[in-house]
Amino acid sequence: MQNIEIKLINPENILSILPLLRVINKITSEDILKQRLLEMTTQNYKCVGVYLNDELIGISGLWFLTRHYCGRTIEPDHVVINSKHRNKGLGKILFEWIYNYAQSIGYEATELNTYIKNEKSHRFYENEGYKKLGFHYLKKF
Repeated sequence: MQNIEIKLINPENILSILPLLRVINKITSEDILKQRLLEMTTQNYKCVGVYLNDELIGISGLWFLTRHYCGRTIEPDHVVINSKHRNKGLGKILFEWIYNYAQSIGYEATELNTYIKNEKSHRFYENEGYKKLGFHYLKKF
């Protein structure tokens, strides 16, 4: 694909990811999503965008952590490629960028969560070399 650029999204422009984020989160109100995104930018979070001719067509949030079992790790989160641009290798290109970025800033691993019913993502991540280690549980108060 020509004219593809992958880069970190400036925190001041974080709300530009809302249309893509709504693809995977139709439940949370837009006002709450905006509030949470703005708060996330003040934490150990960045977002990377995939641009085609300056149009945002893909995103991945990135959480930065240190874990006792794997060291310094980047956790891709809310990974979305616009449906018109799927199955063109953009996910692979995006994750190669993430791996290179992580290593360039001294990180040694990447880990992630994916929804149980999103079997297509399971195949993608397994093809990327990810291994299933456990279950992710959530309890809301």
